[in-house]
Amino acid sequence: MLYWLLKCFVGPFLRLLWRPQVEGLEHIPSEGPAILASNHLSFSDSIFLPLVVKRRITFIAKSEYFTSPGIKGWLTKLFFQGVGAIPVDRSGGRAAQAALDTGKRVLAEGRLFGIYPEGTRSPDGRLYRGKTGVARLALETGVPVIPVAMLNTHAIQPIGKKVPRIIPVKIRIGKPLDFSRYAGMAGDRFVERSVTDEIMYELMQLSGQEYIDIYAAKVKAELSKGKRKTTNKPPTESESPAPIVAA
Repeated sequence: MLYWLLKCFVGPFLRLLWRPQVEGLEHIPSEGPAILASNHLSFSDSIFLPLVVKRRITFIAKSEYFTSPGIKGWLTKLFFQGVGAIPVDRSGGRAAQAALDTGKRVLAEGRLFGIYPEGTRSPDGRLYRGKTGVARLALETGVPVIPVAMLNTHAIQPIGKKVPRIIPVKIRIGKPLDFSRYAGMAGDRFVERSVTDEIMYELMQLSGQEYIDIYAAKVKAELSKGKRKTTNKPPTESESPAPIVAA
């Protein structure tokens, strides 16, 4: 209920302020299941994408959003529960599988399921290696994957910035990707890596981001230890994308 209340009553206000510019909205099916695989530049990605898509999108969200202490933590938990987000333990293992199982249930009900293949927000506006959970989900369900590029939400609300800048948000939605040629091959790690890399390649083409064949979580861990310098370079539509090299 909170999802539609926010969309109906807060949505018009957000549209007025951020004047979303969307390309490819016709690629979102009017009915039936689909996976929306998006790059992840900002906390606001999970707000602006549902704002422009008429149908409800169910996202997964890191479990910390549901377990943080204090009043702020309680409000954050209330928000994510209200919009139907699914908590996922990013440490992997059974907890991550449980989130994917819930994703399969959402898709079996004919709904849209949103996922960020990078697993976390980009630390510097570049596109990082995708995790294969999105491929496993696509192969086990047989539903199409729709790539979605958030183009400038990094500039609107960088990591650590609480108050977003008021500039038009830009979103580019690609054509659905069909992986039926890999039917019955879920669980094959080479196939799942190939599917994931194909999805990331489409995101790179749509967003114009520089691609880095490293997991974003690893880069963040190194940054926190002072082992790596970040460029803090936001993506631009004019950048020439770098080729993906699968490992």
